Amino acid sequence: MNSFSQTKIPCVALVSIFLVFSLFTNSFAQSQQREKPKLKDFGASLRKLKWDAQKNETVISQQASSNDDDVIRIETSLVTSDVLVTDRQGRPVRNLKATDFAVSEDGVPQQIGHFVLGDNVNLSRSIVLIIDYSRSQFPYISDSIAAAGVLVDQLGPNDRMAIVTDDVDLLVDFTNDKRALKKGLESLLERNRGAKSFLGVGGKRQRFGRSAQFSALMATLNEAFDGEDQNPVIVFQTDGDELEFLRNSVIVHEVPSGLPPELLREVQEEVEQKRRLQRSLVTEFSLDDVYRAAERSRATIYSIIPRTRLLDLTQDEQIKRLAAEDSRSVAIWSEASSEKMRNSFKVLEEQRRKRLTPEILQARIDQELKIQRSLVDLAKMSGGWAEFLETKAQTASIYNRILADLNLRYIIGYYPSNKTHDGKKRQITIEVKDHPDYIISSRKSYYAPGR
Repeated sequence: MNSFSQTKIPCVALVSIFLVFSLFTNSFAQSQQREKPKLKDFGASLRKLKWDAQKNETVISQQASSNDDDVIRIETSLVTSDVLVTDRQGRPVRNLKATDFAVSEDGVPQQIGHFVLGDNVNLSRSIVLIIDYSRSQFPYISDSIAAAGVLVDQLGPNDRMAIVTDDVDLLVDFTNDKRALKKGLESLLERNRGAKSFLGVGGKRQRFGRSAQFSALMATLNEAFDGEDQNPVIVFQTDGDELEFLRNSVIVHEVPSGLPPELLREVQEEVEQKRRLQRSLVTEFSLDDVYRAAERSRATIYSIIPRTRLLDLTQDEQIKRLAAEDSRSVAIWSEASSEKMRNSFKVLEEQRRKRLTPEILQARIDQELKIQRSLVDLAKMSGGWAEFLETKAQTASIYNRILADLNLRYIIGYYPSNKTHDGKKRQITIEVKDHPDYIISSRKSYYAPGR
């Protein structure tokens, strides 16, 4: 596990760290041929973040923010949200009109000023795929690449897509060139696999991402979208294990109680090593900072989790699923290794099984549940949803569901009656008139522009 804080990212300019526009956009009436500005110095916003212990949140370094040459500030007043309406059975409700909706801000009714259907041919989408190709994802990388390829195939003529890795690297800038996007994805598969040399020539060692997935998400939220993006979307495809290294992490390493004496000392040493690593690689932002950045962005986030789902299961089922996932991972790593390494895997697997007591297993499950919950909550608060990518058979259905979801949404905009630029959080309530039974999936809040 590595941290972005120890990685020098060789990229170029950015949009302001906390985009002032929040949910704002200039207008829906724009040319469908608009080209996205090139992202420069991607990841630079992270270098401006400094943890403020008194405020218990990240702040922008004053020294770093004194030069505004590379900062884009947008202060338009249109607040937008994309809205999915379903009935109690989860079926999308179609053919609604602007007059069918009621919108309020902090309890005050608002007048809808813009209304666009998600499948409007003139609507362009700005999509960022954040893809994790770290070592922990090796057993899933082939399925992950296949899944992302489905998304590329389904892009519309006015859509633009960029690919960001868990190295906080802009692998492919915004483009509608499907060949370039697929080439970028395939390059990640090649990195993970490596290549054997022929007569000592041309070999390539395996390369893996740095597991800085939340750092990549922060950079994307702060830099990737501008006020002219009609429909910003983030597909966050990761197992989320950088959560351990965020400030105020919900993952706290403790020695499980009830361990047998022959394991206690060994586990104590392991836990202390994990604590030291956690302290040394800690980021300059917390999970709450990620949530705030997501609220300040207009992006809808879909969390795709290449992992076995443990949420909402009984303990027995969690244990069974975790054991099956371990067996699958060992088999895939073993198959991709030399005979010598296979033997090593067998030895390590036997040792692991011997020391996998119920107490240690439960601690591992608890940690995994916290990670999965954070990814699910992140998607929901942005108006999106989360799905687990457990088998290759799911790849097409998951990504087709994302595109179908976007097409079925209503994009609603209003000019807030509260014109105060106070930078405060405001609550949005959207309802379908005379239909309290309908379920609304949309962003619930935004931040007003500051002074």
